[in-house]
Amino acid sequence: MIRLIWTASANTRYFLRRYMPTNIALDAIRTRRGLKWGVPAMLLAIPYLYAASVLTVLIDDGAPDWLYVLVFLFIWNALKFAIMGPVSVALLIRARAAERRARRAASRPAEALV
Repeated sequence: MIRLIWTASANTRYFLRRYMPTNIALDAIRTRRGLKWGVPAMLLAIPYLYAASVLTVLIDDGAPDWLYVLVFLFIWNALKFAIMGPVSVALLIRARAAERRARRAASRPAEALV
């Protein structure tokens, strides 16, 4: 039973990581080349929160309750983008520090290393 649950969760994670647009965008931001887009991507949280707000008003005015699933999805995506901004800044600082260390190590003369 645990193996079945484990396999189902792994397959679900693979499907969501591979085909959902927000996950694709966040994976692109996590690359070295995409780290600079982390802070501007935080702005994508605003439309998601606005859509969640609009749906909540519609639900309060009599729309079907199943729309709460979309409200949850919009809020979840907004949180993912909002969190990715500071995370990408930290990853960018770490990557630039590693690149700086590599440049210093490459510029040292060979005699100094012996």
